[in-house]
Amino acid sequence: AQAVWSMARNLAWDRSRGTIALLAAAATLAFPSNAVAQVVVIVIAGLLGLRFLGSMAIEYRPHIRVPIGRTIAFCARGVYLVLLVLLPLLRQAFSLQPIAVVDSFFRSGALVFGGGHVVLPLLQAEVVPPGWLSNEQFLAGYGAAQAVPGPLFTFAAYLGASLGPEPNGVAGAALALVAIFLPSFLLAYVALGSWGMLRSRPAVQATLRGINAGVVGLLLAALYTPVSTSAIARPLDFALALLAFGLLIAWKAPPWIVVLLTAAAGALLQSLG
Repeated sequence: AQAVWSMARNLAWDRSRGTIALLAAAATLAFPSNAVAQVVVIVIAGLLGLRFLGSMAIEYRPHIRVPIGRTIAFCARGVYLVLLVLLPLLRQAFSLQPIAVVDSFFRSGALVFGGGHVVLPLLQAEVVPPGWLSNEQFLAGYGAAQAVPGPLFTFAAYLGASLGPEPNGVAGAALALVAIFLPSFLLAYVALGSWGMLRSRPAVQATLRGINAGVVGLLLAALYTPVSTSAIARPLDFALALLAFGLLIAWKAPPWIVVLLTAAAGALLQSLG
């Protein structure tokens, strides 16, 4: 909720971008746990930004030259596409758990735009239905990861280490971490060579405004499912969530303190029935 609030204030606070965010949230909720749907939503949000947000003030962005050659960018693009296509085929052909883990986490990292909160539905669909983790373990790890910097980094390691079938432990954590972040590194090499020049163009800025608003919508959808639908089962749960939100937003309490307080309160409520 804090991430949605903060990003909405920065990226979707006016009427046009707010509308794009709400449309993105509605479309994402209509097709839950669907990576293709999320990609389509982001593309449409960018097109809406290009069409309707071009009149906003142009931000001056100094051109930053990054010494990445075309050969490196081409190789990175090739590795990204080959892995995206080849891993599912290898998974079906050999039925080996390490390949399945790499495929699940690589695909989750490759097809999602917007960070850790947006990737939640896809990660949940990859690890919970096969029985690798229970839904309770999944949400407990996600909640605990919010208490430390770099929650996606921590959460991916937690998922890999907690997998029921091997590889798990340190090996599972390492596989999950490398697989979920590798797409970002590869795409960074693809984009950095020309990004400094492209981002100063008005059309690119308008498209990015639309994409950013779309990401807010994806975050809003992820807040509803799987977070709210799985973690809030009764009015007391909702009251506790509201108090935690107030501590974060109004009182600027550190996330780790809020996590500890809500964990203690949840345990107390559980013991009282």
